[in-house]
Amino acid sequence: MAIRFTAREVGVEEEPELECLTAGLAEGTDGSGMVLMFMCSTCEPDDQDVALGMDTYCVVTADQGTAYGAVNEITLHEKLLRVVVAPDALDALSLSDPEIEAVLQVSDESIEQLRSGLRRILTYGRVDARPSIMNLN
Repeated sequence: MAIRFTAREVGVEEEPELECLTAGLAEGTDGSGMVLMFMCSTCEPDDQDVALGMDTYCVVTADQGTAYGAVNEITLHEKLLRVVVAPDALDALSLSDPEIEAVLQVSDESIEQLRSGLRRILTYGRVDARPSIMNLN
């Protein structure tokens, strides 16, 4: 059974000083409840990133569970974001199910910013870590 929640907060932020791009959504407007963040570097991966398997985007959950290149499928249609994570990433992300559905109760402008941020983040780094299905039109 999929993890379902209503996201009342969505944000995309590029932090030049941290060399990081983040797109996230949260159940609560204060960032509480179910949280799903997608992050990537704004710099090209270096040799150390490659050696550590960190030469791609990462997914972070509310309790700071983190997994790199863990999204198998992602679809954003109207106000519904559907994410399927790799089964081997469930423990790292502290998730009970690989399928997550978030109903986005935010403005159309926020959804477009999320769409654009996810496109950039999920195509960062090595090609074999990108989602096999990515429908962010």
